[in-house]
Amino acid sequence: MERGLVIVPTYNEIKNLRQIVPQILAQDPSLDVLVVDDNSPDGTGQAADELAQESGRVHVLHRPGKEGLGTAYRAGFRWALARDYEFVFEMDADFSHDPKHLPQFLDAIRDADLVLGCRYLGGRVTVVNWPMARLFLSYSANIYARVVTGLRLHDATGGYKCFRRRVLEAIDIDAVRSNGYAFQIEVSFRAARKGFRIIEIPIVFVDRTDGESKMSGAIVREAVWMVWRLRLLALLGRL
Repeated sequence: MERGLVIVPTYNEIKNLRQIVPQILAQDPSLDVLVVDDNSPDGTGQAADELAQESGRVHVLHRPGKEGLGTAYRAGFRWALARDYEFVFEMDADFSHDPKHLPQFLDAIRDADLVLGCRYLGGRVTVVNWPMARLFLSYSANIYARVVTGLRLHDATGGYKCFRRRVLEAIDIDAVRSNGYAFQIEVSFRAARKGFRIIEIPIVFVDRTDGESKMSGAIVREAVWMVWRLRLLALLGRL
């Protein structure tokens, strides 16, 4: 049986983590969970350890401090590749990504190399509880990324993904520079440049009800300039 690993980065997500990990495991027996915790002061790391003691399918990677989303996923990717997982997922801990979509990803990845959960597929917007300003920012950012990079994706900034291991082996994850939401654009761009087949599937994105959003002005600014860097590297033949 081909195994999958769901990587869940955490920082102060203790309430959500205790609920979401069992729901992930319930979706398919081939799925394990890796919690990558950045030394959360609310005890998320300890809660993750307790979940790991309860199930051999739960694993924890402790980091010394808050280092950002991109570095958390890169660490998780390296962990997954070292342990021969065939499918590697990105997933938020705050229930904005519904675990019930995981079987759809497993079905779709059979015919693809990278599957993206899309909030804006076919002209439909499937986002719940977002303020209009946040929705406008996200939708506009995707148009901007598509125009600058040429990526033919409806939702390049989304963070609900499933990779085949060969994608992560090919794109040189240590060369990925982005650390915020631009990380999502960059890994998809690198995968597309390598010729991997990328497909999008519809998901419903629900804004968090517990905890605080990690969005910041610095994350937005990084995304603005990073797409131009990717385009330049591609033009120079360095991607």
